[in-house]
Amino acid sequence: MKKYTNTGSKDTRSGFGAGMTELGQKNEKVVALCADLIGSLKFDDFKKNHPERFFQIGIAEANMIGIAAGLTIGGKIPFTGTFANFSTGRVYDQIRQSVAYSDKNVKICASHAGLTLGEDGATHQILEDIGLMKMLPGMTVINTCDYNQTKAATLALADHHGPAYLRFGRPVVPNFMPADEPFVIGKAILLSEGKDVTIIATGHLVWEALIAAEALEAKGISAEVINIHTIKPLDEEAILKSLAKTKCVVTAEEHNILGGLGESVARVLALNTPAPQEFVAVNDSFGESGTPAQLMDKYKLNNEAIVAAAEKVVARK
Repeated sequence: MKKYTNTGSKDTRSGFGAGMTELGQKNEKVVALCADLIGSLKFDDFKKNHPERFFQIGIAEANMIGIAAGLTIGGKIPFTGTFANFSTGRVYDQIRQSVAYSDKNVKICASHAGLTLGEDGATHQILEDIGLMKMLPGMTVINTCDYNQTKAATLALADHHGPAYLRFGRPVVPNFMPADEPFVIGKAILLSEGKDVTIIATGHLVWEALIAAEALEAKGISAEVINIHTIKPLDEEAILKSLAKTKCVVTAEEHNILGGLGESVARVLALNTPAPQEFVAVNDSFGESGTPAQLMDKYKLNNEAIVAAAEKVVARK
């Protein structure tokens, strides 16, 4: 297995911006819509180079979703951009009716997801968005782990027909996925092989899972690490193949324990091969104001929490 190393920390939202810049150059059908957050979503280059394909909607997110749905009728591929809280919770009815139910080719792109929005506090730190979006029939849900993967996912979505939700973050995080790593929607990536426990992680917790695997190895526990970037459709084959070896699993995500990746994995296990599972996630609460590092530590979304969960689940086998 290749060893994944941090090549320099970057923010995932800049990966989205880089992807949009490239799409603007090579796909004339791609249009961008923003709800008054051009800088935060890194739309600057797209707007500068393709002003006729950029639409500043203002603080009117519901209107943005409706316009995006309408643009698909003319063959455009709209990418909407605002904070995750405003991309989902604020406009859920519009997404359900105008995008999901109507099967419109809209790409809902959400920055500043989870606790790592940081100091803006609980009102902006949405921890329910994966659950909200994965419950919509036909909605693809992607949660990327670093700059390179976010750029790759953005590019892949332009070629994917159907409604999709792309979730990424605000802070700089380790950039460790190779720039040439193939991004296949619905296909998990095996990062390290192991035989004692499977760690399935998504988003910012993927790097923490790799650190945890090294710590577990020092304790004599062999951990297999899987990067689940696509929550829906979920790569059930990869999950079951790994569980056939390890017989237990830890899921790790920057999301509420209810409705996220962990529950999706639990469903797969319940229907196929029941096995012990431990969850690293926010335990049914809102967030609060603080630095990303402080919040991830307080809410136990880090490598130490993954190690503790792995030791616990191995003992349950």
